[in-house]
Amino acid sequence: MRLLLIRHGDTDAVGHYIAGNVPGTHLNDAGHAQVAALVARLHDVPLTGVVSSPLERTRQTAEPIARDHGLDVEIEPALSEFDFGSWTGATFASLASDASWGRFNTVRSLTAATRGELMLDVQRRAVAAALDVRNRHATGTVALVSHGDVIRALLLFVLGMPIDFYWRIEVQPARISVVELSEDAPRVLQVNGDNATGVA
Repeated sequence: MRLLLIRHGDTDAVGHYIAGNVPGTHLNDAGHAQVAALVARLHDVPLTGVVSSPLERTRQTAEPIARDHGLDVEIEPALSEFDFGSWTGATFASLASDASWGRFNTVRSLTAATRGELMLDVQRRAVAAALDVRNRHATGTVALVSHGDVIRALLLFVLGMPIDFYWRIEVQPARISVVELSEDAPRVLQVNGDNATGVA
């Protein structure tokens, strides 16, 4: 089966501050426009399921996709955003001089967010969720709507790359990465795509 790993559409937080895993961050106008374009691109892709993180911005991305395919959104808490602990709500500019933030972004395999998660734990829960989706949808194509860090963690796992290579993968809002999960080795078919290439 195939997973379409889709980051939520744009929000006012993207590139400015850490929204984290607390409720209250919604798509902005640009995000809604991105989702409308995404729905159009996926219209002819036969989806067998749509799974989403429980946060508003991912649900607002997943629901139009599911509606266009006559499906209900399956909510999966394990796909929720990275828990950034005390950094939640902080602007990236305010964190630039924070040494612990610098270490966190250099060696995520060993550095936990202050009172938050270790990225290896994010990867563990995300991979477990993806395998559970595969077990529920043995064939077909499932759209899995989540967050940038969660999708990077999944891609790094499938690619067999260390978690500290996090910055080598770009995952932009409303973009599609495609992973094939078969009984053989998993394969990455597309990363950060802006169309349906590789998903048919």
